[in-house]
Amino acid sequence: MENRQPVIKAENMVKKFGAFVANDHLNFEVYQGEIFGFLGANGAGKTTAIRILCGLSTPTSGNITVGGFDIYRETELIKKNIGYMSQKFSLYEDLTVSENIRLYGGIYGIPWRRRKEKEKELLRKLELEEARNKLIAGLPLGWKQKLAFSVAILHDPAIVFLDEPTGGVDPITRRKFWDLIYEAADRGITVFVTTHYMDEAEYCSRVSIMDAGRIEALDTPENLKKQYNARNMDEVFVKISRK
Repeated sequence: MENRQPVIKAENMVKKFGAFVANDHLNFEVYQGEIFGFLGANGAGKTTAIRILCGLSTPTSGNITVGGFDIYRETELIKKNIGYMSQKFSLYEDLTVSENIRLYGGIYGIPWRRRKEKEKELLRKLELEEARNKLIAGLPLGWKQKLAFSVAILHDPAIVFLDEPTGGVDPITRRKFWDLIYEAADRGITVFVTTHYMDEAEYCSRVSIMDAGRIEALDTPENLKKQYNARNMDEVFVKISRK
């Protein structure tokens, strides 16, 4: 990976809120097609960092590029070249399945004819053809989750940011959701995912583990387990937290 150009690069990224330091000199790189896990307990600083990388918040200091664009001067270009999904699933509950797909297709600037094609393809792929006219509010949680992710990458972005996308769903549904992530990565989309579920770290190409605003570890899951003499990522996380 060292020979490839990073699609995300952060050097000494700092974000302060008054005297509170949410992100304390973060350094990392993410590469094309990689599934990069950004792990840590609630309050570790994950969401603050992801908001900066999405161009939604300005860092206090640091050199950061996303998709080759500068985080200070080219935030609008960053927004056009990424996808984003939050824990709230990013769908409009009072619109139907088809209306959500069309709406996001328009937001992402997909031409009308191509938008109709993508809607048809997506409904077939997710097996939602019979539910196309149902309101999002009436859908099971697992269906909402799959649709929200698919809509986030409707415009084939270079990078998709997933901010704790599997919060509140059962383990089986979470595992099925990860099948969609693998499929996106196979297509060359870089997946940047935050989570506090340590078992999900096993699914990532590499993971960074945050604690109190700092990155305390960054490597492949296998290497981290060896480094910390741990059987699983839960043990790695516990040892880092205790340190």
